[in-house]
Amino acid sequence: MHLASPQDSHALGIRLAALAQPGDVIALSGPLGAGKTSIARGLLAALGLEGEAPSPSFAIVQPYDPPEVRFPVLHVDLYRIEDPAEAEELGLDDARTDSLLVVEWPERLGEAYWADALWLALEVAPDGARALTARVPAAWRDRWLQI
Repeated sequence: MHLASPQDSHALGIRLAALAQPGDVIALSGPLGAGKTSIARGLLAALGLEGEAPSPSFAIVQPYDPPEVRFPVLHVDLYRIEDPAEAEELGLDDARTDSLLVVEWPERLGEAYWADALWLALEVAPDGARALTARVPAAWRDRWLQI
């Protein structure tokens, strides 16, 4: 998929919000400035968040709960995680039962940790656009066709 601008990334987030549900994990991978947070912000806005969602870089986990959003969402940024063992303290496994997890820098915990995630990898093209590749798990196959 080709995302020509930050607005395209935001719009993808909006489309994802229409299809995501509690228990899902959306993993957003790519270098700094690739548009991961733009996708997350579009998704959160479409779920009802008013105002711009802060990047969770320093908090690591930014929770959103109803009525702020339609259903519970954890926006997670693992950039500062050095050792996968540190993630155990975040309680992500427990949160997966009733929340949507939107995870930036998922590779910090290894791809196996997110085996059932919709994995979206962004690359910055020479023209500044973003190339998005998706690894679509079984739970997302029918929904992904609607994107």
